[in-house]
Amino acid sequence: MLEHGGNLRAASQRFGQHDWLDLSTGINPHWYPAPLLADHAWHRLPEASPELAQAAATFYGAPQMLPVAGTQAAIQALPRLRAAARVTVSAPSYAEHAHHWQQHGHQLTQTPYTDLEDALAHSDVMVICNPNNPTGASIPAATLLRWSQQLASRGGWLVVDEAFADTATQHSVAAYSNQPGLIVLRSIGKFFGLAGIRLGFVAAAPELLQALANLLGPWAVSGPAQQIALAALNDRVWQEHTRQRLHNSGARLQQLLAAHGIASSGTALFQWWPATQPEAFWQHMAERGIWVRLFSHAARGIRLGLPPDEAGWQRLAQALHEWTNKDSA
Repeated sequence: MLEHGGNLRAASQRFGQHDWLDLSTGINPHWYPAPLLADHAWHRLPEASPELAQAAATFYGAPQMLPVAGTQAAIQALPRLRAAARVTVSAPSYAEHAHHWQQHGHQLTQTPYTDLEDALAHSDVMVICNPNNPTGASIPAATLLRWSQQLASRGGWLVVDEAFADTATQHSVAAYSNQPGLIVLRSIGKFFGLAGIRLGFVAAAPELLQALANLLGPWAVSGPAQQIALAALNDRVWQEHTRQRLHNSGARLQQLLAAHGIASSGTALFQWWPATQPEAFWQHMAERGIWVRLFSHAARGIRLGLPPDEAGWQRLAQALHEWTNKDSA
């Protein structure tokens, strides 16, 4: 398995620290409060819920959506729906995309964002995170739609992972996902802070959604997950309050880093910056009980999520102060 954030058990085993401030994911630390569930959510086999699919389509602005057990399920399944293809995955990005296309015998190329336009002519499938994880880079919707049409003209796909788009909706192409060859992934886990219920959605043309549903099989999403997500997707007041809160927190995090000499980029949910020796920063933070996301390979850098409370903000500020002044101590 690939390494991801949120792995606090491994952090504790390595550093012997248990009072962790976990900033290693881009998940909203103020999650949607799960409602009291009907008893049958635990008892009955979870049939597909038209109400949930419609609520998702309304929230994400898509013509049609398929609920899946986290976008990870779709990421693992989509490469199985195509014969061997030339696949371009934007880099750096969420590593599971490249991993699974390569695992299923496709010819994989990982291409920097700046070179994607040139790679289009040599691709049957292009996979892009927008906004990108971990850098926060975004590609305008108009550009993505043009690329999608070029790929579709020769039977290709454009897969757009919009897991972090709930606070940057201006670049979303979900509204156009009924067009041939355009596949959009959305996640409940990030904006709603509900990563534990393992729920995501796929927007695409009806035939492709049916093929994906057939591959994933029955009962793909648990009954409790369906009921919790239906409440969250319909709660407009919570959504608007949360968007504003996240934008404020994201700006605060970027300003805090800048105050300590770190020029970062990202989204409302995380900040990222390249570093020549990210391991040293990661070690410094871990020794103070702050778990950050280390990228030590092709994309060498650090990603930080949002602290959950004022005590967490102050703890991070103190650790950054000590990092900035370590050489003068």
